[in-house]
Order: sequence, then C-alpha cells, then structure tokens
Amino acid sequence: MSLSILVVLHELGHFIPAKLFKTRVEKFYLFFDPWFSVVKKKIGDTEYGIGWLPLGGYVKISGMIDESMDKEQMEKPAESWEFRAKPAWQRLIIMLGGVTVNLFLGIFIYSMTLYTYGDKYLPNENIKDGIWCTDDLATEIGFKSGDKIISADGVLVERYSDILEKVITSKVITVQRGEEEVELSMPIDLIDKFLNNKTKLILYPRIPTIVSRVEKGSNAEIGGLQKKDIIKAVNGISYSYFDEFKEALNTHISDTIDVMVDRGGKEVELTVLVSNEGTLGFAPANLSIEQLEKLEVYKLASDKYGFFAAFPAGYKKAIKKLGSYISQFKMILSPSTGAYKGMGGFGAIGSMFPATWNWEIFWNLTAFLSLMLAFMNILPIPALDGGHVVFLLYEIVVGKPAPEKIMEYAQVVGMILLLSLLVFANGNDILKLF
Repeated sequence: MSLSILVVLHELGHFIPAKLFKTRVEKFYLFFDPWFSVVKKKIGDTEYGIGWLPLGGYVKISGMIDESMDKEQMEKPAESWEFRAKPAWQRLIIMLGGVTVNLFLGIFIYSMTLYTYGDKYLPNENIKDGIWCTDDLATEIGFKSGDKIISADGVLVERYSDILEKVITSKVITVQRGEEEVELSMPIDLIDKFLNNKTKLILYPRIPTIVSRVEKGSNAEIGGLQKKDIIKAVNGISYSYFDEFKEALNTHISDTIDVMVDRGGKEVELTVLVSNEGTLGFAPANLSIEQLEKLEVYKLASDKYGFFAAFPAGYKKAIKKLGSYISQFKMILSPSTGAYKGMGGFGAIGSMFPATWNWEIFWNLTAFLSLMLAFMNILPIPALDGGHVVFLLYEIVVGKPAPEKIMEYAQVVGMILLLSLLVFANGNDILKLF
C-alpha cells in the first residue's frame, strides 16, 4: 500500500507536467504489464492500468527513449506532441517531476504526522546513568555499561533513537565514562559485524531488574521470587539497574544471597541460591521506552505542533532523515565496510513495518520511503530519472542532444544494472531467511 501510493504519485509527477506541456502520455501504470495487464482502460490518448508484476510503475511518454525501448517510434520524424519535440527545459521539468513530488511528499507527510501525533522521544541527556551494553558486540567495539554517549564525530547526539545509527555510521564516538571523556574509534567494518550479529539492539537505556517470569523448579521459585517483583538490593547493596545486578550475581556464584525486592510497594526480604551459571532462574522484563517512562525511570520529551509550525518541523525532520539515508548509502559504495551485505529488497522494506497496523508508523515509513525513492531516482544512472536528467543537462550545455544510439546503449546498460541490483537485493532477503 505504501509503495503503491508512492509509485502512483511519483508517476503523476511526470504525467502532470507532460500534459501541461501538451506531451502525449501513452500509458500510466501501477506495476509492470509485460504480455498482459490486470486492469486497463483507455481515456483519450492514455491507457491507464494495473500490471501483474509488482515492481513499481511507469508512464510511457511518446518520443522518449525509456525502458520500453520503442525504437520503431524513434525512427519516425518527431511529432509536435512527442517528448523529443519539446524544448530541453520542458523535458527537464517533466523528468524532475517524479523526484520533486517524492521530495515534497516526504516533507508533507512528516509535517502532518508531527501535527497529528506530535513528537515524543527520549532525550539523550535524560539517560543520566548511561547506556546498557546488551550484547558482546557493544563491549567488543569499546563500550561499557554506564557510558554516556556525548557526540558522534564531534556532533552532539540529542536523542536516544539516534545513537545506534550514529555508532554504525560515525568514525569516533565520544562517551563520558566516570569523570573522564573517552573517544572510541569505530572499526571500519562495524556495519558488517552488526549485520552478522544475532542481536540488532546492542545498546539500550539501562533498565531496572523486574521479574517477568519465574522458571518452574528454579532457585528463584524456591526462594520465593514472584512475577513483577522489582529487585532492589543484594546482600544489603542497592542496585538500580539489571546490568549491575547481573554483575553482582557473577561475584556470588553458588552462594546463597539475600535479595530485597519491591513487591507492590512493599519491601520483601528473600534468600535465594545463585546457580553455577550466575543466575537465579527468572526472565527479566524487556521494557519498552514507554514502559520505562511509566515507571518514571526516564522522562520523555513531547513536542506538539500547530498546523503552520508543523511544516518547518516536517522539513527539518525530512532533511535529517534524507541526510541519514545518504550517509548509509555512501557506506554501500565502500566494500571494506561490508554495508553492501545489508542491501535488501521488498522483504527488507516489508520488515520495516510492524505486524499490527499503526497509522503513525505507516505514514512515517511512507514519508521515509518517499525521500528514499527521490534520492535513488535522481542518481545519474541510465534508466533512472537522474540518467535522463544528465543527458538533458548535456543537451542544454552543448546545445544539441546526445546521439540517440548512445542514449539507447546507456538505457540498456542502466536496465541491466538495475535488474542486477534488484536480484542482488532480493537475494539478500532470501539468504537472511536461512
């Protein structure tokens, strides 16, 4: 649904200026229609339809070298209603129309989500006692539980939600560790390590120790621990967070310990045996940011926007998201980072969406995909809008169009490249299933 909305509006971005400049549009399709279409109807000079191959969509503009490779039409003299008969500046506007629509659509959707839902987030400065290294990869690259993330490549990190991305895409992360600032150099192949890591959440705000489930017959059950107990102290020493509690257990392997818990607001003293593995036999609660706020562990910031104030805020959010995407895209071009292994196709896009319907998430992801589509399409690759733009700019500068044979060959090369990337990206999705 998200991609269909974006494809239709992108193609409208080409269709509308083409019509304004009296250029004939032969086809307007959602999805591709090799051999046959699911639905089609001709209105005027344009056939509107839905194809059976769900890989995007297209408009076929008369007198244009595109993916249709209609050489027969190109061999005839140019007609006044053909793309090639129009001035270069008009053709440039037609080609930039789709990208322009996607760019402004992303800004508009972000603006409307900010107006409707506001912006709720965990400020990095509110993580007073630092982050929790939830996986060995975090400690392997130099982090320690309790580190306070300050900056990435010298730029302050303002939100918790930005931390993981900054860690992956930056060269140096500065943390506050106790009384000193420590600079951690991120390995160049960190994204490769991250993609191969079983756990994708390697850093998280520190959480209290809350019993989610007590295992049958375990030391925890024998000692009297119950679901929803909040463990506050071990042998008289207070521990605010689970990572501290876990370390304490490792110093008392096979020992019997006194545990003080908060049970519904009452303090309860228990005696529990620590196993040889340094565990008691319960599953800790995996708390969301919202649950941590309800427990008053962290205070979230909440920004509300009026209708007009939402537009500059939406613009800033869109620029930030687009900049973030471009930074990650650059990493793909460097084989040493291993980022190319993370390229995904339709499966990767689908996995971004939650299993249960959520309008806020749907529209935010649609806005992001719209910006992504704008950026990808403006790349100077033949067969993409950006490839056509390059040839048009050449024509404007030189004063004459590039030879048709060169444009045809470039279109073929571009299509082969795009189809190869399509196979590679979706192949990665399939490999991730095994």
